[in-house]
Amino acid sequence: MTEIILNGVSTEQLVNLIDERTQKALEKLKNELNSQKANDDLLTRKEACEFLKINSSTLYHWNNKGKVTAYGIGNRRYYKRSELLESLILKK
Repeated sequence: MTEIILNGVSTEQLVNLIDERTQKALEKLKNELNSQKANDDLLTRKEACEFLKINSSTLYHWNNKGKVTAYGIGNRRYYKRSELLESLILKK
Protein backbone atom coordinates (compact mmCIF):
# COMPACT_ATOMS: atom_id res chain seq x y z
CA MET A 1 0.00 0.00 0.00
CA THR A 2 1.27 3.47 -0.86
CA GLU A 3 1.46 6.13 1.81
CA ILE A 4 0.86 9.80 1.15
CA ILE A 5 2.37 12.20 3.64
CA LEU A 6 0.95 15.72 3.74
CA ASN A 7 3.11 18.27 5.49
CA GLY A 8 1.66 21.63 6.39
CA VAL A 9 -1.93 20.73 5.44
CA SER A 10 -4.56 20.79 8.15
CA THR A 11 -7.41 18.30 8.28
CA GLU A 12 -9.89 21.08 7.48
CA GLN A 13 -7.90 22.15 4.40
CA LEU A 14 -7.73 18.55 3.18
CA VAL A 15 -11.47 18.08 3.66
CA ASN A 16 -12.16 21.32 1.75
CA LEU A 17 -9.86 20.27 -1.08
CA ILE A 18 -11.54 16.87 -1.40
CA ASP A 19 -14.97 18.50 -1.26
CA GLU A 20 -14.09 20.99 -4.02
CA ARG A 21 -12.71 18.26 -6.29
CA THR A 22 -15.75 16.06 -5.69
CA GLN A 23 -18.13 18.93 -6.50
CA LYS A 24 -16.26 19.64 -9.75
CA ALA A 25 -16.36 15.97 -10.74
CA LEU A 26 -20.10 15.75 -10.00
CA GLU A 27 -20.81 18.90 -12.02
CA LYS A 28 -18.84 17.49 -14.95
CA LEU A 29 -20.77 14.20 -14.77
CA LYS A 30 -24.08 16.08 -14.53
CA ASN A 31 -23.24 18.15 -17.62
CA GLU A 32 -22.26 15.02 -19.55
CA LEU A 33 -25.52 13.30 -18.63
CA ASN A 34 -27.54 16.39 -19.58
CA SER A 35 -25.80 16.56 -22.96
CA GLN A 36 -26.67 12.89 -23.52
CA LYS A 37 -30.32 13.68 -22.81
CA ALA A 38 -30.26 16.45 -25.39
CA ASN A 39 -28.76 13.98 -27.84
CA ASP A 40 -31.30 11.28 -27.03
CA ASP A 41 -30.18 8.19 -28.91
CA LEU A 42 -32.61 5.47 -29.86
CA LEU A 43 -31.28 1.98 -29.22
CA THR A 44 -32.45 -1.24 -30.82
CA ARG A 45 -33.32 -4.21 -28.61
CA LYS A 46 -29.86 -5.67 -29.11
CA GLU A 47 -28.13 -2.36 -28.35
CA ALA A 48 -30.30 -1.82 -25.25
CA CYS A 49 -29.41 -5.31 -23.98
CA GLU A 50 -25.71 -4.66 -24.56
CA PHE A 51 -25.99 -1.24 -22.89
CA LEU A 52 -27.69 -2.69 -19.78
CA LYS A 53 -25.69 -5.95 -19.92
CA ILE A 54 -28.82 -8.09 -19.79
CA ASN A 55 -30.36 -10.66 -22.12
CA SER A 56 -33.37 -10.04 -24.34
CA SER A 57 -35.79 -11.99 -22.16
CA THR A 58 -34.97 -9.72 -19.20
CA LEU A 59 -35.57 -6.64 -21.36
CA TYR A 60 -38.89 -8.15 -22.49
CA HIS A 61 -39.99 -8.72 -18.87
CA TRP A 62 -38.88 -5.25 -17.78
CA ASN A 63 -40.88 -3.78 -20.64
CA ASN A 64 -44.01 -5.73 -19.63
CA LYS A 65 -43.61 -4.66 -15.99
CA GLY A 66 -43.19 -1.01 -17.01
CA LYS A 67 -39.61 -0.68 -15.79
CA VAL A 68 -38.49 0.45 -19.26
CA THR A 69 -40.45 2.04 -22.09
CA ALA A 70 -40.25 0.77 -25.66
CA TYR A 71 -41.14 2.79 -28.72
CA GLY A 72 -42.15 0.93 -31.82
CA ILE A 73 -42.46 1.26 -35.53
CA GLY A 74 -43.98 -1.86 -37.03
CA ASN A 75 -42.28 -4.90 -35.53
CA ARG A 76 -39.25 -2.92 -34.41
CA ARG A 77 -38.75 -1.70 -30.86
CA TYR A 78 -36.50 1.16 -29.77
CA TYR A 79 -35.41 2.38 -26.36
CA LYS A 80 -34.22 5.86 -25.40
CA ARG A 81 -30.76 5.80 -23.83
CA SER A 82 -31.68 8.53 -21.32
CA GLU A 83 -34.78 6.62 -20.17
CA LEU A 84 -32.73 3.46 -19.68
CA LEU A 85 -30.32 5.44 -17.49
CA GLU A 86 -33.22 6.91 -15.52
CA SER A 87 -34.75 3.47 -14.98
CA LEU A 88 -31.65 2.30 -13.11
CA ILE A 89 -32.22 2.46 -9.36
CA LEU A 90 -29.51 2.90 -6.73
CA LYS A 91 -29.41 -0.11 -4.42
CA LYS A 92 -27.91 0.04 -0.94
